[in-house]
Amino acid sequence: MPVPATAPTEAQLLEVFSSIQGEGLLVGCRQIFLRFAHCNLACGYCDTPFAPTTECRIEDAPGSGNFRGLPNPVSLETLMGIFSLWHKNAPRMHHSLSLTGGEPLLQADMLAEWLPALRELLPLYLETNGTLTAALDKVISHLDWISMDIKLASVTGAPTPWAAHRDFLAVARRVQCYVKVVVGEETPPEEVVRAARLVQETAPEAVLVLQPLTREGRMGISARTLLDLQRQASAVHADLRIIPQTHRFAGLL
Repeated sequence: MPVPATAPTEAQLLEVFSSIQGEGLLVGCRQIFLRFAHCNLACGYCDTPFAPTTECRIEDAPGSGNFRGLPNPVSLETLMGIFSLWHKNAPRMHHSLSLTGGEPLLQADMLAEWLPALRELLPLYLETNGTLTAALDKVISHLDWISMDIKLASVTGAPTPWAAHRDFLAVARRVQCYVKVVVGEETPPEEVVRAARLVQETAPEAVLVLQPLTREGRMGISARTLLDLQRQASAVHADLRIIPQTHRFAGLL
């Protein structure tokens, strides 16, 4: 008789640290970041390695910049012991816990086991590429915020998964959700307008964030182009903001 499949209780992590959220609507909030390994996309502008490693880097103390290694995969018990100590020493410092990657939803079965315990410590914020709707269904009841990307072909180098993004947003809107679109000088207005229309039709209450592409420590798009993209997209979805990657300019993780 086959052994029933059980959900994994350990995660492939890349790093765990405390810093300021540098993107989107929670910009400036202090968070604990759990960076998960693996990704189902390969965006041309991505500067974050996501291949699994033998060890996860973890800060010795929040914001210290000093890291040590934890063997992968990492258990929830190990992390909860560390986070409980961080929270005890600075109980009001962290706004929330960011699940980032890579793509965290590739480990959704494990997250379904972890998130109830993590949420007892801090609210949970998911950063996702917005393509894995079935995985989101497994964990959305434990989430407080979702930062969802729409991946434009002009900057990723791959076709935009419009249908997957629409399906994902239809589920993500059950919690506090905003949509982020990375744009560069090469981004045609038609792409951004289509993204704005998708948001307006699927989750009109969601904020749309245009995030200028960062290249070599600077914005990879001119102010004139950026403002023109905003002008055209706001005609379709008015709740639209421009927010660059502030942590990159501040030299933070």
